[in-house]
Amino acid sequence: MGEARTTGGHVEGGTAESDTTLVVVTGLSGGGRSTVARALENVGYYVVDNLPQALMLDMAELAMKAGGAARRTAMVLDVRSRAFSTDLAGAIRELKERGFSPRVVFVDADDEVLIRRFESVRRSHPLQGGGRLADGIAVERALLEEARDQADVIIDTSHLNVNQLRRRVEELFGGEDARRLRLTVLSFGFKYGLPPDADFVLDARFLPNPYWVPELREHTGREAAVSAYVLGQEGADAFVASYADLVNATTAGFEREGKRYLTVAVGCTGGKHRSVAIAEELAERLRQSGLAANAQHRDLGRE
Repeated sequence: MGEARTTGGHVEGGTAESDTTLVVVTGLSGGGRSTVARALENVGYYVVDNLPQALMLDMAELAMKAGGAARRTAMVLDVRSRAFSTDLAGAIRELKERGFSPRVVFVDADDEVLIRRFESVRRSHPLQGGGRLADGIAVERALLEEARDQADVIIDTSHLNVNQLRRRVEELFGGEDARRLRLTVLSFGFKYGLPPDADFVLDARFLPNPYWVPELREHTGREAAVSAYVLGQEGADAFVASYADLVNATTAGFEREGKRYLTVAVGCTGGKHRSVAIAEELAERLRQSGLAANAQHRDLGRE
Protein backbone atom coordinates (compact mmCIF):
# COMPACT_ATOMS: atom_id res chain seq x y z
CA MET A 1 0.00 0.00 0.00
CA GLY A 2 1.03 3.65 -0.31
CA GLU A 3 2.77 5.84 2.20
CA ALA A 4 0.65 8.40 4.04
CA ARG A 5 2.03 10.94 6.49
CA THR A 6 -0.23 13.32 8.39
CA THR A 7 0.57 16.24 10.63
CA GLY A 8 -0.99 19.53 11.59
CA GLY A 9 -4.62 20.46 11.89
CA HIS A 10 -6.97 23.40 11.74
CA VAL A 11 -6.40 26.88 13.10
CA GLU A 12 -7.42 27.14 16.75
CA GLY A 13 -9.14 30.21 18.09
CA GLY A 14 -12.01 32.44 17.20
CA THR A 15 -10.87 34.06 13.97
CA ALA A 16 -12.98 33.84 10.83
CA GLU A 17 -10.14 32.01 9.14
CA SER A 18 -10.42 29.23 11.72
CA ASP A 19 -13.86 28.38 10.33
CA THR A 20 -12.43 27.91 6.82
CA THR A 21 -10.95 24.51 6.01
CA LEU A 22 -8.40 24.71 3.22
CA VAL A 23 -6.73 21.83 1.43
CA VAL A 24 -3.94 22.37 -1.09
CA VAL A 25 -3.40 19.45 -3.45
CA THR A 26 -0.19 19.19 -5.44
CA GLY A 27 2.30 16.56 -6.49
CA LEU A 28 3.78 14.81 -9.48
CA SER A 29 1.96 14.85 -12.80
CA GLY A 30 0.44 11.41 -13.26
CA GLY A 31 0.37 10.83 -9.51
CA GLY A 32 -3.39 11.03 -9.14
CA ARG A 33 -4.29 14.64 -8.40
CA SER A 34 -7.52 14.43 -10.42
CA THR A 35 -8.68 11.41 -8.42
CA VAL A 36 -7.88 13.23 -5.18
CA ALA A 37 -9.87 16.25 -6.39
CA ARG A 38 -12.93 14.13 -7.24
CA ALA A 39 -12.74 12.37 -3.88
CA LEU A 40 -12.67 15.71 -2.07
CA GLU A 41 -15.73 16.80 -4.03
CA ASN A 42 -17.44 13.59 -2.94
CA VAL A 43 -16.97 14.52 0.72
CA GLY A 44 -18.23 18.07 0.33
CA TYR A 45 -15.25 20.22 -0.62
CA TYR A 46 -15.51 23.05 -3.13
CA VAL A 47 -12.64 22.20 -5.49
CA VAL A 48 -10.76 24.75 -7.60
CA ASP A 49 -8.57 23.05 -10.19
CA ASN A 50 -5.47 24.49 -11.86
CA LEU A 51 -5.41 27.51 -9.56
CA PRO A 52 -2.36 29.78 -10.08
CA GLN A 53 -0.28 30.06 -6.91
CA ALA A 54 -0.52 33.83 -7.10
CA LEU A 55 -4.28 33.55 -6.48
CA MET A 56 -4.18 31.14 -3.54
CA LEU A 57 -4.51 33.82 -0.87
CA ASP A 58 -7.29 35.57 -2.81
CA MET A 59 -9.13 32.25 -3.13
CA ALA A 60 -8.77 31.54 0.58
CA GLU A 61 -10.18 34.95 1.47
CA LEU A 62 -13.06 34.51 -0.98
CA ALA A 63 -13.87 31.13 0.61
CA MET A 64 -13.82 32.70 4.06
CA LYS A 65 -16.17 35.51 2.99
CA ALA A 66 -18.50 33.26 1.00
CA GLY A 67 -19.10 30.82 3.82
CA GLY A 68 -21.50 27.95 3.22
CA ALA A 69 -20.10 25.16 1.04
CA ALA A 70 -17.02 27.25 0.21
CA ARG A 71 -15.86 27.07 3.83
CA ARG A 72 -14.42 23.66 2.85
CA THR A 73 -12.27 24.53 -0.17
CA ALA A 74 -9.59 22.53 -1.95
CA MET A 75 -7.11 24.16 -4.31
CA VAL A 76 -5.42 21.90 -6.86
CA LEU A 77 -2.13 23.01 -8.38
CA ASP A 78 -0.21 21.41 -11.22
CA VAL A 79 2.45 22.39 -13.73
CA ARG A 80 0.07 24.67 -15.63
CA SER A 81 -0.91 26.62 -12.50
CA ARG A 82 2.73 26.83 -11.40
CA ALA A 83 3.54 28.70 -14.60
CA PHE A 84 2.61 31.87 -12.73
CA SER A 85 5.02 31.12 -9.90
CA THR A 86 7.36 28.35 -8.77
CA ASP A 87 7.34 29.26 -5.07
CA LEU A 88 4.55 26.99 -3.81
CA ALA A 89 6.16 26.66 -0.40
CA GLY A 90 6.23 30.45 -0.11
CA ALA A 91 2.58 30.73 -1.09
CA ILE A 92 1.65 28.23 1.62
CA ARG A 93 3.68 30.18 4.19
CA GLU A 94 1.81 33.33 3.20
CA LEU A 95 -1.51 31.60 3.83
CA LYS A 96 -0.34 30.59 7.30
CA GLU A 97 0.87 34.10 8.05
CA ARG A 98 -2.61 35.40 7.25
CA GLY A 99 -4.17 33.05 9.81
CA PHE A 100 -5.24 30.20 7.56
CA SER A 101 -4.22 26.63 8.25
CA PRO A 102 -3.99 24.92 4.87
CA ARG A 103 -3.54 21.16 4.87
CA VAL A 104 -1.17 20.27 2.06
CA VAL A 105 -1.63 16.97 0.24
CA PHE A 106 1.28 15.81 -1.89
CA VAL A 107 0.57 13.02 -4.38
CA ASP A 108 3.63 11.03 -5.39
CA ALA A 109 4.58 7.82 -7.19
CA ASP A 110 7.72 5.97 -8.27
CA ASP A 111 9.32 7.20 -11.50
CA GLU A 112 8.77 3.83 -13.18
CA VAL A 113 5.06 3.94 -12.33
CA LEU A 114 4.69 7.50 -13.60
CA ILE A 115 6.41 6.58 -16.87
CA ARG A 116 4.05 3.62 -17.36
CA ARG A 117 1.03 5.83 -16.70
CA PHE A 118 2.10 8.44 -19.23
CA GLU A 119 2.91 5.78 -21.81
CA SER A 120 -0.44 4.05 -21.30
CA VAL A 121 -2.31 7.23 -22.28
CA ARG A 122 0.31 8.23 -24.88
CA ARG A 123 0.95 11.63 -23.35
CA SER A 124 4.17 13.54 -22.93
CA HIS A 125 5.16 15.00 -19.59
CA PRO A 126 4.40 18.75 -19.36
CA LEU A 127 8.04 19.52 -18.51
CA GLN A 128 9.95 17.10 -20.71
CA GLY A 129 10.30 19.45 -23.67
CA GLY A 130 12.33 17.66 -26.32
CA GLY A 131 13.76 15.17 -23.82
CA ARG A 132 12.51 11.92 -22.36
CA LEU A 133 9.64 11.31 -19.93
CA ALA A 134 12.20 10.67 -17.19
CA ASP A 135 13.70 14.11 -17.80
CA GLY A 136 10.36 15.85 -17.29
CA ILE A 137 9.69 13.90 -14.10
CA ALA A 138 13.12 14.81 -12.75
CA VAL A 139 12.56 18.52 -13.41
CA GLU A 140 9.17 18.40 -11.71
CA ARG A 141 10.56 16.57 -8.67
CA ALA A 142 13.19 19.27 -8.24
CA LEU A 143 10.58 22.04 -8.47
CA LEU A 144 8.39 20.35 -5.86
CA GLU A 145 11.05 19.20 -3.42
CA GLU A 146 10.40 21.92 -0.83
CA ALA A 147 6.63 21.60 -1.17
CA ARG A 148 6.90 17.84 -0.54
CA ASP A 149 9.00 18.48 2.57
CA GLN A 150 6.31 20.81 3.93
CA ALA A 151 3.33 18.59 3.08
CA ASP A 152 0.96 17.49 5.84
CA VAL A 153 -0.16 14.42 3.90
CA ILE A 154 1.99 12.47 1.45
CA ILE A 155 0.19 9.77 -0.50
CA ASP A 156 2.32 7.41 -2.55
CA THR A 157 0.02 6.07 -5.26
CA SER A 158 2.53 3.65 -6.79
CA HIS A 159 0.56 0.64 -5.60
CA LEU A 160 -2.91 2.16 -5.28
CA ASN A 161 -5.68 1.84 -7.84
CA VAL A 162 -8.22 4.62 -8.37
CA ASN A 163 -10.73 3.25 -5.85
CA GLN A 164 -8.07 2.68 -3.20
CA LEU A 165 -6.78 6.23 -3.61
CA ARG A 166 -10.31 7.64 -3.40
CA ARG A 167 -11.01 5.70 -0.20
CA ARG A 168 -7.74 6.94 1.31
CA VAL A 169 -8.70 10.56 0.68
CA GLU A 170 -12.19 10.01 2.07
CA GLU A 171 -10.73 8.43 5.21
CA LEU A 172 -8.49 11.45 5.70
CA PHE A 173 -10.98 14.22 4.94
CA GLY A 174 -14.50 12.86 4.83
CA GLY A 175 -15.68 11.39 8.07
CA GLU A 176 -18.10 8.47 8.15
CA ASP A 177 -21.24 10.40 7.13
CA ALA A 178 -19.60 11.86 4.02
CA ARG A 179 -18.55 8.40 2.85
CA ARG A 180 -22.01 6.85 3.21
CA LEU A 181 -24.05 5.96 0.17
CA ARG A 182 -27.17 8.12 0.01
CA LEU A 183 -30.30 6.70 -1.59
CA THR A 184 -33.21 8.51 -3.20
CA VAL A 185 -36.37 6.50 -3.77
CA LEU A 186 -38.04 8.47 -6.54
CA SER A 187 -41.65 8.00 -7.59
CA PHE A 188 -42.59 8.92 -11.16
CA GLY A 189 -45.27 8.48 -13.81
CA PHE A 190 -44.43 6.38 -16.85
CA LYS A 191 -46.52 8.69 -19.00
CA TYR A 192 -44.04 11.46 -18.25
CA GLY A 193 -40.98 9.38 -19.12
CA LEU A 194 -38.31 7.46 -17.24
CA PRO A 195 -36.02 9.36 -14.84
CA PRO A 196 -32.69 9.60 -16.69
CA ASP A 197 -30.63 9.22 -13.51
CA ALA A 198 -32.32 6.04 -12.24
CA ASP A 199 -30.05 3.18 -11.15
CA PHE A 200 -32.99 0.81 -10.53
CA VAL A 201 -36.46 1.10 -12.10
CA LEU A 202 -39.41 -0.57 -10.37
CA ASP A 203 -42.80 -0.93 -12.04
CA ALA A 204 -45.78 -0.74 -9.66
CA ARG A 205 -48.43 -0.90 -12.39
CA PHE A 206 -49.17 -4.55 -11.57
CA LEU A 207 -51.13 -3.30 -8.54
CA PRO A 208 -54.77 -2.12 -8.79
CA ASN A 209 -54.94 1.61 -9.49
CA PRO A 210 -56.55 3.75 -6.74
CA TYR A 211 -57.54 6.17 -9.51
CA TRP A 212 -60.50 3.89 -10.21
CA VAL A 213 -61.67 4.06 -6.60
CA PRO A 214 -63.80 7.22 -6.45
CA GLU A 215 -63.09 8.04 -2.82
CA LEU A 216 -59.33 7.72 -3.40
CA ARG A 217 -58.96 9.34 -6.82
CA GLU A 218 -58.24 12.87 -5.62
CA HIS A 219 -55.86 11.77 -2.87
CA THR A 220 -52.19 10.77 -3.19
CA GLY A 221 -50.00 7.90 -2.11
CA ARG A 222 -48.65 10.00 0.75
CA GLU A 223 -52.03 9.89 2.46
CA ALA A 224 -52.91 7.06 4.80
CA ALA A 225 -56.02 5.83 2.98
CA VAL A 226 -54.27 5.49 -0.38
CA SER A 227 -51.15 4.00 1.18
CA ALA A 228 -53.19 1.40 3.04
CA TYR A 229 -55.08 0.49 -0.14
CA VAL A 230 -51.90 0.10 -2.23
CA LEU A 231 -49.84 -1.75 0.37
CA GLY A 232 -52.79 -3.97 1.22
CA GLN A 233 -52.99 -5.43 -2.28
CA GLU A 234 -51.80 -8.96 -2.97
CA GLY A 235 -48.10 -8.98 -3.78
CA ALA A 236 -47.42 -5.41 -2.61
CA ASP A 237 -45.59 -6.34 0.58
CA ALA A 238 -43.49 -8.98 -1.15
CA PHE A 239 -42.67 -6.46 -3.92
CA VAL A 240 -41.36 -3.89 -1.42
CA ALA A 241 -39.54 -6.48 0.66
CA SER A 242 -37.78 -8.05 -2.31
CA TYR A 243 -36.49 -4.72 -3.59
CA ALA A 244 -35.41 -3.68 -0.09
CA ASP A 245 -33.38 -6.89 0.06
CA LEU A 246 -31.92 -6.21 -3.40
CA VAL A 247 -30.84 -2.68 -2.53
CA ASN A 248 -29.37 -3.82 0.79
CA ALA A 249 -27.41 -6.54 -1.01
CA THR A 250 -25.83 -4.08 -3.47
CA THR A 251 -25.05 -0.98 -1.39
CA ALA A 252 -21.73 -2.24 0.02
CA GLY A 253 -20.50 -2.97 -3.50
CA PHE A 254 -21.59 0.43 -4.78
CA GLU A 255 -19.73 2.10 -1.91
CA ARG A 256 -16.56 0.11 -2.67
CA GLU A 257 -16.79 1.28 -6.29
CA GLY A 258 -17.03 4.92 -5.21
CA LYS A 259 -20.71 5.56 -5.84
CA ARG A 260 -22.14 8.05 -3.37
CA TYR A 261 -25.70 8.55 -4.65
CA LEU A 262 -28.13 5.84 -5.72
CA THR A 263 -31.56 6.46 -7.24
CA VAL A 264 -34.26 3.81 -7.05
CA ALA A 265 -37.13 4.89 -9.29
CA VAL A 266 -40.65 3.53 -8.70
CA GLY A 267 -43.15 4.11 -11.48
CA CYS A 268 -46.87 3.86 -12.00
CA THR A 269 -49.06 5.40 -14.70
CA GLY A 270 -49.25 8.98 -13.45
CA GLY A 271 -46.94 9.10 -10.44
CA LYS A 272 -49.70 10.00 -7.98
CA HIS A 273 -50.91 6.90 -6.14
CA ARG A 274 -49.14 3.54 -6.38
CA SER A 275 -45.58 4.67 -7.02
CA VAL A 276 -45.78 7.31 -4.28
CA ALA A 277 -47.05 4.85 -1.68
CA ILE A 278 -44.48 2.23 -2.64
CA ALA A 279 -41.63 4.78 -2.66
CA GLU A 280 -42.52 6.02 0.81
CA GLU A 281 -42.70 2.48 2.19
CA LEU A 282 -39.47 1.35 0.50
CA ALA A 283 -37.55 4.39 1.77
CA GLU A 284 -38.80 3.70 5.30
CA ARG A 285 -37.70 0.06 5.17
CA LEU A 286 -34.28 1.07 3.87
CA ARG A 287 -33.90 3.55 6.72
CA GLN A 288 -34.85 0.84 9.19
CA SER A 289 -32.02 -1.28 7.80
CA GLY A 290 -29.55 1.53 8.51
CA LEU A 291 -29.30 3.17 5.08
CA ALA A 292 -29.50 6.91 4.42
CA ALA A 293 -32.65 6.93 2.28
CA ASN A 294 -35.30 9.50 1.47
CA ALA A 295 -38.39 9.50 -0.74
CA GLN A 296 -38.98 12.10 -3.43
CA HIS A 297 -41.89 12.40 -5.86
CA ARG A 298 -41.08 13.75 -9.30
CA ASP A 299 -44.54 13.92 -10.84
CA LEU A 300 -46.79 14.44 -7.86
CA GLY A 301 -49.14 17.33 -8.67
CA ARG A 302 -48.58 17.25 -12.44
CA GLU A 303 -51.96 15.75 -13.32
